[in-house]
Amino acid sequence: MSVLLGMVCRGCSCCQVLGRVVCLAWVSLVATLVQARGVGDRPNVVLFFLDDSGYGDFSHTGNPTIATPNISRLVQEGMSFTQFYVASPACSASRYSLLTGRFPGRSGLGSWVIGPQAGRHLHPQEFTLAEGLKARGYQTGIFGKWHLGSPNKNNQRVPETLPLAHGFDEWLGTNVSHDYGNAMLLQSDPTGVEPIQGYSVLARDLPSRADVCAMLTERSTAAAVSFITRNKAAPFFAYIPFNMPHLGIHASEAFRGRSRRGLLGDVMEEIDAGVARVRQTLEEHGLTENTLIIFSSDNGPWITFQDTASHPKYGEARLHVGYATPFRDGKGSTWEGGHRVPGIFCWPGTIPGNVVERSPASTLDILPTVCGLAGVDLPTDRSIDGRDIRAYLLPQTSTATAPAFAFLYSGRDNRPSAVRVGPWKMHVRIGSQTGNDYGFRASRETPLLFQLEQDLGERIDRAGEQPERVAAMLATLIQLEAQVEQEGSFWEAGG
Repeated sequence: MSVLLGMVCRGCSCCQVLGRVVCLAWVSLVATLVQARGVGDRPNVVLFFLDDSGYGDFSHTGNPTIATPNISRLVQEGMSFTQFYVASPACSASRYSLLTGRFPGRSGLGSWVIGPQAGRHLHPQEFTLAEGLKARGYQTGIFGKWHLGSPNKNNQRVPETLPLAHGFDEWLGTNVSHDYGNAMLLQSDPTGVEPIQGYSVLARDLPSRADVCAMLTERSTAAAVSFITRNKAAPFFAYIPFNMPHLGIHASEAFRGRSRRGLLGDVMEEIDAGVARVRQTLEEHGLTENTLIIFSSDNGPWITFQDTASHPKYGEARLHVGYATPFRDGKGSTWEGGHRVPGIFCWPGTIPGNVVERSPASTLDILPTVCGLAGVDLPTDRSIDGRDIRAYLLPQTSTATAPAFAFLYSGRDNRPSAVRVGPWKMHVRIGSQTGNDYGFRASRETPLLFQLEQDLGERIDRAGEQPERVAAMLATLIQLEAQVEQEGSFWEAGG
């Protein structure tokens, strides 16, 4: 402001004629412009998204030895959904649904995880949360794992493989999970040319670079803090998909040995400290009351390795796997432990604090909800499967009610394995990376039915008692599946 005042007050003709009246008017105008975006007008959005972190890995969900006080503070100052879901129990499909609000079956990716040599990637015709917010004047950044495409010979190294083509202004992070042999740490760079134009490689072959992996959480946090500081005067979207606690897990030197839980606890406590640093940055710049913070995970813990004492890549893996407690199974499973994750929404002064919401919701709901808050119009030329859940978040101002919850659990092939309607869940096939069916069998002819709010561990099959409910839910699953298949993906459309 002082520079602008200097420009008009150095003997200019208007000031000579009108004197202090014009100067005071100018001060008022500049102050109005600086403060024009009030609380609730295009709120900033910070989205934390962990990798393979189970429902039971946090203090607020009952873990007795992992200390996550700053994540608990988000709960105390915001709203925690106890029945919160991701649309897929594995990396790429889960992130697709988070950013697009669409079921994994619409992605055209063909699988729940795409590796660094996959030809397909997030299709450029998809509408992402970043694109919607950017169109409303937001600055957008991603700080952490992408895992929605990598430039390679199978896709002609097109720019659409990486985040800048999907609404993000800047990026620091890995192209895939850090355990892939050729995983890279990349950053957006206008002068960079590796692996493609607009990016630079900071490190390659990450599994062999323990020093780089140990600093991934710190790098993501520091980059997010820098981004917020540089964009404090404009609305911003900071997407922070931490690499951890995906195997192999790594903590920086400052956090190693701090937790009673061992290395997994160290990793989680470093993530918790990252949440604190981001919040402190918001507070320092007076942004707390105009920033919505969302916290979740991409799927449950990787229990495939829960009995692995020695692994060539992950070492003592059994102690490094988190908890899906009290739910069955974990990552790669369509049991609850694969899909059920923390869901926290914190916006002090706007979302009521210390509220536990027991109605089900999912990461699919984030895009339509945030777009509604920011005044972003959703596209009308494709299906959006998520719901606007502002009725839950803002009960004091919302006159609408949230649409009914109907949710597909997607398997390895991104096709539905189960459906939830209200408190009921029906399996038509069992998916688990462990190969454990826990004594059950499921098919469309003989589905499994569980009342999840009474039977958290999916132990008691109620299908025989509820034939009419089974028929109705099977019809819902078939209807949703048919609509997904009929609409198809942008890849199948030849786009």
